[in-house]
Amino acid sequence: MRNDEFVWRAVDERKEDYAAFSDRVWDMPEIAYTETRSVAEHIEMLEKEGARITRDLAGIPTAVMGEWGEGGPVIAILGEYDALPNLSQEAGIAEHKEVVANGPGHGCGHNLLGAASLLAAAAVKDWLKENNIPGRVRYYGCPAEEGGAAKGFMARDGVFDDVDIAISWHPASFSGVNDPVSLANTRIDFTFHGKSAHAAAAPELGRSALDAVELMNVGVNYMREHMPDHARIHYAMLDGGGIAPNVVQARAKVRYLIRARDLPELNMLVARVRKIADGAALMTETRVETSVVSAVSNLLGNTPLEKAMYDNFQRLGPPQFDDTDRQYAAEIQATLTEQDILNAHRRHGLKVEPGKVLCDIVVPLESKGDGGGVGSTDVGDVSWAVPTVQARGATCAIGTPFHSWQLTAQGKSPHAHKGMVHVAKVMAGTAVDAIRDPALVEKAKAEFKERTGGKPYESPLPKDLAPPIRAMGQGV
Repeated sequence: MRNDEFVWRAVDERKEDYAAFSDRVWDMPEIAYTETRSVAEHIEMLEKEGARITRDLAGIPTAVMGEWGEGGPVIAILGEYDALPNLSQEAGIAEHKEVVANGPGHGCGHNLLGAASLLAAAAVKDWLKENNIPGRVRYYGCPAEEGGAAKGFMARDGVFDDVDIAISWHPASFSGVNDPVSLANTRIDFTFHGKSAHAAAAPELGRSALDAVELMNVGVNYMREHMPDHARIHYAMLDGGGIAPNVVQARAKVRYLIRARDLPELNMLVARVRKIADGAALMTETRVETSVVSAVSNLLGNTPLEKAMYDNFQRLGPPQFDDTDRQYAAEIQATLTEQDILNAHRRHGLKVEPGKVLCDIVVPLESKGDGGGVGSTDVGDVSWAVPTVQARGATCAIGTPFHSWQLTAQGKSPHAHKGMVHVAKVMAGTAVDAIRDPALVEKAKAEFKERTGGKPYESPLPKDLAPPIRAMGQGV
């Protein structure tokens, strides 16, 4: 039996258990750094698979690592399991219906992400044991991808230092190798301090922190015309100064998320935003304090690993969906706009095929999107620390927007399970190829060294910044 056929069979033998595992995590959505029940589910699966378990990675209570094997190269397979706020949704229907009002939900498919990655690692573990081959496979359970930059803190603390290659994936509309393009970003809280006063009797005695936030927002909005097209800036009001309009607000707080193509460009934009904040404080005679919450690097690609992963996609073929899968996907797609569907195709450089509701192809490796739809991921920091490759696995109706109720609704569907199992096979096959072919690992490392200039990974996180466990857990 071929190596890939062995690990594919090992995946299939577990698929029902891991689909149920994914569903359990879907049923307990937990936002960044609060994933206590979700990580407990992952630890239980690691124990069942006989892993050597390391808890509390980088001082993060919801981060875990399981390892199998001895000697040889170290292959890391990365998983996630955090949810998003305000995306609670009943599963298996095609209408917006919350399970818990304003509750969290798996609107980015991380219940599938963690389950497939652990499934792939378990299959590779079986292959190592069957063939008595030196090598180690690790499953890294990574929390807080959504805004918490947990992998960035893990990379900064050396969690991946002895890893030879890292493999991951993300749910998507189409299956294929992920185009390694993402935006570096940072989240910064700006807290303005002013002076309270009676807003009617003595407004001249007050200095409004809320005015400062509003002026800062106006200044940043004017700056948008004068920054690179691919850069993005978003903000959210965390504290508007209270609910009494007849009191001049003495304190107000806004969180900014600043994104750019790479870290040098990001640093330039951050410096400009900070100047605008200082200007807003000057205009309002208030004082501003800043606090970095998180930061992530842009993705760094690796051609040898991308080709190896694509070979696995080619040998396996596209995921196999049936008419029942397509019927539900069509119901979901009917809730979307034509632009949603067009954007999903354009992201992968594909032409729209009317009537197609689920992926039935492997996106060609050379296919490139139009540059739209680029977000950020803390996998970027892993990719600057160790050669890294990511897959995209088709788990939802084509055009489904991520961070939406439609994505949450499909999280327990049969077509999501099939896409999860399919991509687990791809990751397992890629890991096996790396273990049995030292030349592949050496090529990956050589390109990695060339792209990084041989420089060690430098974290965009401040050296004294701890993971924002308490702040993120409080939802701020």
